[in-house]
This record gives sequence, C-alpha cells and structure tokens, in this order.
Amino acid sequence: MAIELPDARHLSDEGLRVIRERALRGVELGFTQTELAELLGVCQETISRWWAAYASEGPDALPGRRTGRPPGSGRMLTNEQAERIKALIDNNSAQKLGLSHALWTRRAVGDLVRKELDMDLADRTVGLYLSRWGYTPKKPTRHSRKQDPDEVEKWLKETYPAIEEQAQKEDAEILWADEVGVEADHHPGTSYAPQGERATAEVPGPHIRVNQITAISNEGEVRFMAYETMKGPVFLLFLQKLVERATRKILLIVDRLQAHKTPEVEEWLEANKEKIEAFYLPTYSPELNPVEYLNNDMKGQVNKAGMPDNKGGLRERLMGHMGFLAGIPSRVISFFMHPCVQYAAPVELL
Repeated sequence: MAIELPDARHLSDEGLRVIRERALRGVELGFTQTELAELLGVCQETISRWWAAYASEGPDALPGRRTGRPPGSGRMLTNEQAERIKALIDNNSAQKLGLSHALWTRRAVGDLVRKELDMDLADRTVGLYLSRWGYTPKKPTRHSRKQDPDEVEKWLKETYPAIEEQAQKEDAEILWADEVGVEADHHPGTSYAPQGERATAEVPGPHIRVNQITAISNEGEVRFMAYETMKGPVFLLFLQKLVERATRKILLIVDRLQAHKTPEVEEWLEANKEKIEAFYLPTYSPELNPVEYLNNDMKGQVNKAGMPDNKGGLRERLMGHMGFLAGIPSRVISFFMHPCVQYAAPVELL
C-alpha cells in the first residue's frame, strides 16, 4: 500500500526549508528532479526552480517565503457546493435525480453540477473533484429496482439472525446455494492491441455452456453438481446428495427460483426436516448470496488458459477449478467478506 505524503503547503516554514535542502542535496547526488519530486511530495517544476536559483546565486537565492497557490484556492466549487453535490451522489442514483445516465460517471456528475448549480465543469475537473472526495471507479454491483428494501431489512435484522441462532442451538451447518452457467466463449478480461485495432479472442464455433449448482459455508465448505437444466427433480437430486454427505443438519439458503419450491421438493423437505431445512432469500436480492461472488470469480478463472472447443473440455475445467476451491477453505471464506454479504461472515474475521 503506497504511503501518501502530506501536501507540502501544509508544512511549517522549518519543514519547507528542510525539504528544499534535501531536494538540492539530492540533485547534487545525481537523483533526477522527477525522482526527488516523487520522493519529497512536491512538484518537479518547484525543484527545478529551486535548483536554478541555487545554481546561479547560491543558498541566499532560495525563496524565504511560501510559494504556490494555497490549498483550495482556485477551485470552481465552494466547500458548501461541493458538499451538496457529494451528498446527492451518496444518496441517489443518477436516474433518481432525473439524469439520463445509468451510472455515476464523470459526465453524469458534470450534468448534475450543471442542473443543481448552473455551472459547466470539464470532465477532467469533475474527475479531480471525485478523486478529492475519495471516489474511485468500480465495477457496479447489480441492484434490482424491484427489490423490496423492507424485506431486505427484515432478512438482515430478523430472519438471518434467527437462522444463526437455530444453527447454534441444533449444531446445524448453514449453507448458501446458487446456480450458474459457464460459457466456453466468454472471458471477462481485457486484451492489449495496437491503437486503432480491435483486440480479438478465438472462440469455439458452437455455443458451449455447462451449468452448475454450488453450496458453500462460511467455514470454507464447498459442494457442487453439474446439470443440464434446473428443474425440480434436479434440485431434489442435489438436496439428496447434500444430505448423504452431511455429518450434521443443514440449514440451506437459496433464492426463490421456481425449481426450488416445486411440490415434490417441498414434500421431500417436509419428510426430511430433521436433516435439512430450506430458507429463501428476499426477492430480487442476488447480492445477498455469497455464492454469487464465487460464481463471478469462477467465470474469470475457468477460461483463463484459453477457451475450450467442446462441452467435455469446459466441464473438465469447471470441475477442476471447483476441486481447487474445495481444497482452499480460506479462498471460499473470502467470498463472505464482500460488503453485501459480510452479515454472514465468520465473526472472528470482521
């Protein structure tokens, strides 16, 4: 982690004098002005100005007062205006504020400033403000507009804590399960190419896909099964396999996919309630399931070495990667550290 140096303009007069002397000594020892600027936390042009004055007239030519613009001067937004814009971004989506943008981009923030303050800021200036406010570009988490916030709040504050309490009381194991499809012609990464030319990836001719259902625990357990189409009988087979391998009762958390709640599944669960119980996540809330983050990681790894030519090759890679995960519990536990699922993380890791 890089150490951030304080702005030299905030240093005392004595501190600035020491910085100047160290800069000049560094130049004499053969360091470049660019290297010294990075090391001391000042502008390269400032060191160049100090050295030019020192080389021509000696130490007495060095500035005896502060130079440069005071911190915060020259900014287009006042502190109050900046706080107002930041608060709007923190608490709203761009669309909620009437902007025709799906995400908070520099252009979207610029449009917000124009709408709220009647001011035009260049994209580069907006980027500087975003950096100053502590924002960094990130891949957004998907969030359904149909999600019921009250249902989510109840899950986090009442339902899941009750599941944890039941697990402790019955010495049961909590598992989260989810399905995913992995495609042979998909790779989420990027590739370099000459400027003006497209980057290409060699993909198999036919569309190849393998589906998998996975269950994990926050203790690092992994159980998985490949399948063709998720229907009630397939999910029931997965439940039976879970119970066969279990050494204690299972409390299984899944989404509300229709295959998870067919009459035959519910009948089997009722007949085996001493061995397994199913609980259902809030609707439209995939981000609350830690298996989602395992699936995302897996999609980035399976085709890393190249895209397979047939379903057998894709399935072999998928099973190999899952076997690898099963042998590294700490990797599985790390998926519970995503902010959206930390509610389910092992207490000792929080």
